[in-house]
Amino acid sequence: MTSRPLLAVDTPSLYFRAFHGIPESAGRTDAGEPVNAIRGFMDMLAQLIRTRRPDRVVCALDADWRPAWRVALVPSYKKHRVAHGAVEEVPAALEKQVPILLQVLEAVGIPAFGVKGYEADDVLGTLAATQPAPVEVVSGDRDLYQLVDDTRGTRLLYCGRGVAKLEDSDNAAVEAKYGVPPRWYADFAAMRGDPSDGLPGVAGVGEKTAARLIARYGGIDDIVAALDDPDSGFAPGVRVKLLAAKEYLAAALPVCKVALDVPLPDFDATLPTAPENEDALLALAARWNLASSAKRLVDAMAG
Repeated sequence: MTSRPLLAVDTPSLYFRAFHGIPESAGRTDAGEPVNAIRGFMDMLAQLIRTRRPDRVVCALDADWRPAWRVALVPSYKKHRVAHGAVEEVPAALEKQVPILLQVLEAVGIPAFGVKGYEADDVLGTLAATQPAPVEVVSGDRDLYQLVDDTRGTRLLYCGRGVAKLEDSDNAAVEAKYGVPPRWYADFAAMRGDPSDGLPGVAGVGEKTAARLIARYGGIDDIVAALDDPDSGFAPGVRVKLLAAKEYLAAALPVCKVALDVPLPDFDATLPTAPENEDALLALAARWNLASSAKRLVDAMAG
């Protein structure tokens, strides 16, 4: 375990948060083009680098925000967020900013990539599983609590209330918040359901019941196995609900689990102390009115 962390950034989570958290009127070019998401993301990244002091940074992307293999298992997965075809519904003002943000990251020298057929979550999971610890995953996505692992040296910096109010989560924090250890968070989420991802959950089983079931029996495979044992102690109503949901649970668990074996491209996560292409960064800063945010990011990198 090295002493300084790899900062594994859920890029879409942060740029959506920046876009919705900063009014467009507060982040525009002189020509009126919106850059609020870019500025917000750069400022959040600068603050994370300054406060967490990583020596490595990777920005994960959604190469496929709704992978076909997950949809095949649970057809409702993210269905309500589809604009048309396989395209995610994204505000037009944000959609235009993402390519510029990626150009900024390239000029700075921070790798940003996705992998075909996988979501950013899966890239983050694979980074946590394969890169030297410690690894700090930054996201506002609760699903990533499953990656927390004290033994491995993986923490989730949950930014549901913003980067200034990070919830630095270890095993104890996850268990205190949800009543389940991180290794069974995906099982918990599959049973509880998640409307934001189009996962219905088990009808009549909420967070408290799901946590109690896991505390008593273990993960979904253990719970389903126990259903066949008349002496397993299920309340009759809960047994009926779980039996009715057996097929759903078998499909939903792999959907909720973050992949840990994504074929990552070659990358160098080492955080540069100065921009790799200063001329390109200066040109982007001038064109898109990003000078202040660029300076804060460069200063943070310089340490």
